[in-house]
Amino acid sequence: MSAIGKAKGFKKSKSGTYLSIGTTAFGALSVAKQAKKARSENDTLRLVDAVVSAAAIATGLALLLRELKRLGDDDVLLG
Repeated sequence: MSAIGKAKGFKKSKSGTYLSIGTTAFGALSVAKQAKKARSENDTLRLVDAVVSAAAIATGLALLLRELKRLGDDDVLLG
């Protein structure tokens, strides 16, 4: 199997999904920092950007959790 094939397989694995959840959650920290700075500077445009980014992160996490649940349903040992 090629390196690209292995990487694609990892992306669809539980470990890859957990890693994606972790990196997405880490991105949420920077968005929270951005929102805090925007509030302190009364910068409405940056605050709107932070809110939209937070919505994108929430959607991404929901998709990853759904994928994790799907991977869990396929596990024969759990059933």
